Amino acid sequence: MDQQNKTNPLHGITLAIMLETLEAEYGFEELGKLINVKCFNLNPSISSCLKFFRKTDWARDKLQKLYLQSILNNQKD
Repeated sequence: MDQQNKTNPLHGITLAIMLETLEAEYGFEELGKLINVKCFNLNPSISSCLKFFRKTDWARDKLQKLYLQSILNNQKD
């Protein structure tokens, strides 16, 4: 394992895990307020969100930041 993977907090975390974790914590309605994308606001599902975030780099970056923020907040509690 190289040094970059050791320091990357997202190493080994799939997009599906991120989405399922965030949906369980916030729900689709709140996620739609935090990241304003159609897949959260119109007929949301993990499947439709996975398709969207796999194709859309800027949105995936926002999702990853929210996931990291959520993990950090949960560790403080």
